[in-house]
Amino acid sequence: MTRRTSSESADSARDASVAAPAGTPGASDPVGRHLGRGTGGGHRALKLTALLMATVLVAAVAFVGVQVLRLQSNVLTMPLNLAEDQESALPVDSSTDPLQILILGSDTRTGNSGEFFGDESDSSGEGNSDVMMLLTLSADREDVTVVSFPRDLLVPLPSCVNPDTGEVSEAFDLGQLNGALDEGGPGCTVAAINNLTGLSVDHFMMAGFNAVKELSSAVGGVEVCVQEPVDDEYSGLSLPAGTSEVEGDQALAFLRTRHSFGDGGDTGRIAAQQAFMASLARKVQAEGTLTNLPKLYTIADVITRNLTVDEGLSQPTELLKIADRMKDVDLGNIAFVTVPTEPWVEDPNRLVLDEEAAAPLFDALREDRGLTEDAPEPSATPDASATPAPTGTPTPESPAVDPAAVPVLVINATTDAGRGAAVQQLLVDAGYTQTAPFASVPAEVSQVVFSAGYDAAAADVAARFGIPESQVFLSEQAAGVQLLVGADLATGTRVALPPLGSDLEGQTADQVTCQATSGL
Repeated sequence: MTRRTSSESADSARDASVAAPAGTPGASDPVGRHLGRGTGGGHRALKLTALLMATVLVAAVAFVGVQVLRLQSNVLTMPLNLAEDQESALPVDSSTDPLQILILGSDTRTGNSGEFFGDESDSSGEGNSDVMMLLTLSADREDVTVVSFPRDLLVPLPSCVNPDTGEVSEAFDLGQLNGALDEGGPGCTVAAINNLTGLSVDHFMMAGFNAVKELSSAVGGVEVCVQEPVDDEYSGLSLPAGTSEVEGDQALAFLRTRHSFGDGGDTGRIAAQQAFMASLARKVQAEGTLTNLPKLYTIADVITRNLTVDEGLSQPTELLKIADRMKDVDLGNIAFVTVPTEPWVEDPNRLVLDEEAAAPLFDALREDRGLTEDAPEPSATPDASATPAPTGTPTPESPAVDPAAVPVLVINATTDAGRGAAVQQLLVDAGYTQTAPFASVPAEVSQVVFSAGYDAAAADVAARFGIPESQVFLSEQAAGVQLLVGADLATGTRVALPPLGSDLEGQTADQVTCQATSGL
């Protein structure tokens, strides 16, 4: 056993005295020693707190870094512009410059199963573009314009270089726009849009089926509206009349359905796509999604896992910059329009560009002007005291018709119980004496539905109230002519149209629209 020296014993006693709590035997000078102990413990506590904070901060930065790397690893890229004779767009600052992004939806699907919903792993090639929308963000962050291009639109197709094989596709004076994707990938579609519009598109995003399904679920569903029940055997869309929330397969079916909307062609499908996008914009803005980082990350994860983009858009930070630009845009300044077209003289089932009507639209895009900037205010709509057209006098937009021989059902879908009778009287004054009012659930958009043989009368009624041709439909369920009076015709004698110009079909994001079924 080792003996302790007297000095060691004294040191031990002092140590024990310092360590002993106040009031215990052997604790000398308790007040002074406790003050000394508190000061030393405080330094240690501060150091420990600082160490913990630094550790948490480093962990947070590491977590963010890992998540950003994960997002980036999700992204597939392809070249932006594959045309032989076009220069690629100059680099842009996604935070401050005008920005054009071509959004493509590929129609790849399971090849042999016959199922509507495909699995990308079973598909060969890029397929055709099922959705083609040009998104334009203004430099001042005030305006967003989304231009839809019909898949049946015939345009000049450029010669494109396949980046994998080096093979050069054939150029066509007129080719179907949605076929450019299969010729040379999204970069070839970008080149075709550049030729058509005179723009130099900055980026593209190409989504497969899963992108729509997962994104609609990530935001908790998107509200859509149909005037009549839909049970589409082609797309699988099944909806009751009125408003519903769709996500997953039903959201995809809503975007891809063409047989059940409008006239059963691409125009009705585009209108439904625009209504879906407008509803999505309203929901995202109302719920503050673009400023909620966890929600935004979830959406970014879905997007990056399901998108193919150009190299310039492959950084997740670029997506965040775009989200930041869109978060405060007024919904009334987000315009969804369809590029003006007309039937091709050689085949009315195909479309060509209406160059005269499209020129102002392309000018606005090139000049970084929003489509709602110089439009007349909705208050310019004629008031209720305006005199209707004289009895039996056809409006310029419609052929002659004997109004007294036409049965018209006025369906009041406004919140004003007396509105149906008021509109009925306007029709009676115009010679439509076989008119009866009927109340219905509220609807946002006025429409005219007619049965076979009443197309001229339907056109006349629509023209009298300023209802666009896109909202006039043939239906086997109608008897004569049915005028649905929606919120846009709640006052006055003409509907309050979106401020998009007389030659443009579409809507703004703050408008709630309801799709009419084709009856096919």
